[in-house]
Amino acid sequence: MILVLLLALPWFIALVHVLPMYRHRFFDWFGVGGYFLQLLLAIYLLGQVAPNQHRLFAGGWLALDALNLYFVVVTCLVGWTTSLFAVPYLRVEQERGRLTPLRLRLFHSMYGVLMGMMLLCLTTNHLGVLWVALEAATLSAVLMVAMYRTPESFEAAWRYFILGGIGILLALFAVILVDLAATQHGLTGNHALQLDALWDNRHSLNPMLMAVAFLFALAGLGTKSGLVPWHSWLSGAHAEGPTPISAVLSGLLLNVAFYGLLRFKALTEGALHSHWPDQVLLATGLLSVLVGVLRMRAQRDVKRLFSYSSIEHMGLISIGMSLDSPVAHAAALLHVLLHALIKSSIFFSVGHAVQKTRTQRMEHIRGLMHASGRIGWGLLLGTLAIAGLPPFGIFRSEFMMLQITAAEQPWMLPLMLLALWLALLNLLSPVQEMVWGDPLPGLQHLSYRPLRLPMLLHLGIALVLGVYMPVSLRESLLHAAVWVTG
Repeated sequence: MILVLLLALPWFIALVHVLPMYRHRFFDWFGVGGYFLQLLLAIYLLGQVAPNQHRLFAGGWLALDALNLYFVVVTCLVGWTTSLFAVPYLRVEQERGRLTPLRLRLFHSMYGVLMGMMLLCLTTNHLGVLWVALEAATLSAVLMVAMYRTPESFEAAWRYFILGGIGILLALFAVILVDLAATQHGLTGNHALQLDALWDNRHSLNPMLMAVAFLFALAGLGTKSGLVPWHSWLSGAHAEGPTPISAVLSGLLLNVAFYGLLRFKALTEGALHSHWPDQVLLATGLLSVLVGVLRMRAQRDVKRLFSYSSIEHMGLISIGMSLDSPVAHAAALLHVLLHALIKSSIFFSVGHAVQKTRTQRMEHIRGLMHASGRIGWGLLLGTLAIAGLPPFGIFRSEFMMLQITAAEQPWMLPLMLLALWLALLNLLSPVQEMVWGDPLPGLQHLSYRPLRLPMLLHLGIALVLGVYMPVSLRESLLHAAVWVTG
């Protein structure tokens, strides 16, 4: 019942925002409270599932294990803080005429649908349901990207819809091939696509079918994850949509799609009895890191700049997951959490900075520290953290992955170090001008003060994890890493 309530809560919130008696000043906080309750339920479930257990619910349609519970908690945490950030942000947007009351209702309802579909994608035990939930999450995100109804937002949403549609079609081919391999082995009906049955029989599945299925899954879910070369939708979707959707896209939806890819990878490794999927994912991750870092240099839009940073970090996570070490997998999972927290906190600061300057062009954003200390410090500290500087936690996760890369793939170490150094330069150079530069005239007063809690909470967790790793979190990471490889 706790799991059902966890999955039903965002749908209830979405329904409330559609009802005629909706009044946004009250129901905005109603949604925030609902997502906080959802986070508490996720934390409760985390303590109810044994580390090596794969518990089934709802007749085998839902399941919980250490891997998907970890992603569920990350999703609920960032989903709640983003809803908290969105309250003053969206009120300013409505006051300025960029959002009408009807569009505001649409945003909140689609946010609930997005949260519900992401959680269903993570907790389902059926590959077909995972595919449907991920597509529904994408469609709700497309509607939010187009929320401003400008030509640029329509173009970004259309590009996201088309490329995401192609990606989900490729992922459907992967699901069909897995179903064929399972049927050949003797699994019938729903069991042919249930993850627990596939996991138990992974060593006996047709290796050729599973190898081709993984390639289709990599292309299809790689599109949703922002991996190169299927990444071209990402920068536009980040730049043209409201900032809360930018935070959710970078911090959550990319992770959820990557979770699906991890399930395909584990099954394929078991069928092939080799680490060939790791080698493919390693090449994809390295390409994503290099392209993301190099493309940062050419950006003039602040939200596009950090969208390419997301591509870089998804590449780093892919590299960590492709290394033949449980510690590397645990480090990559830690990076998932830290990237979600820090990148969303950066978008929280960027969103209010854009509202004060009425522009996303970096050369027109100056003197944030003078205009608003909380925005300036939030952007500066978030940038230092996402660039991997100590004492923030990303330094820990990157250092762990670099150590294992040096042992397993020493030829990659110079490339990764160069990429990380370039990322640091490409991020700090424009950000220091935006934060410390001379203030430009025309800075706008915000009628609703930005909330400090979401940004402080995210950066605070990232800072604590850089200097101290709780035993419970370390054990959770290692237990979740077991499910990454077949």
